[in-house]
Amino acid sequence: MQYTIVKDDVIIIVDVQKDFCPGGALPVPRGDKIIPILNQYIELFERYGAKIYATRDWHPPNHVSFISQGGKWPPHCVRGTRGAEFHPDLSLPDNTKIISKAIHPKKEAYSGFDGTILSEELEKNESQRVFVGGLATDYCVKNTVLDSLTLAYETHLLVDATLGINLEAYDTQRAIEEMVKKGAKKSKLTNFL
Repeated sequence: MQYTIVKDDVIIIVDVQKDFCPGGALPVPRGDKIIPILNQYIELFERYGAKIYATRDWHPPNHVSFISQGGKWPPHCVRGTRGAEFHPDLSLPDNTKIISKAIHPKKEAYSGFDGTILSEELEKNESQRVFVGGLATDYCVKNTVLDSLTLAYETHLLVDATLGINLEAYDTQRAIEEMVKKGAKKSKLTNFL
């Protein structure tokens, strides 16, 4: 399948933050290796005037997902810290819309749509197609893709531009299978004209 990008297409870059890359507080193994591919997608979408969104975990210091609060993760992506910054190699254009999520202390939010303005933004843009890549496949990418499908967008998982944590063996593979079963299409750079 070959795709031509149009103006109302959207790419969502999920959580490519320092804490999710090697050396961070909650690193996805080799998480930084997808950045050059994401940069190629960003350049492509920018060239055709399509919309670019970047989600980020923007946790308060006492977020419910942290071990100290009864969650399962070490503290990560605490708003205003270096770990919460986007990875310096990620080439986000100046007009990228930043979507901060998981900002409330008592509410987990893996999806870029959960408690944010992302769905309103896509409605305003009259978007039809959504392309999603980033970190981590088995958590925030999966939930963003599933919410996009629930909102009835044609949703593509950029399989060459996402990596998972794999807390349990095969978590990433199971996540991809679930997204595809629910209607997501798997896409790669080679699918774009």
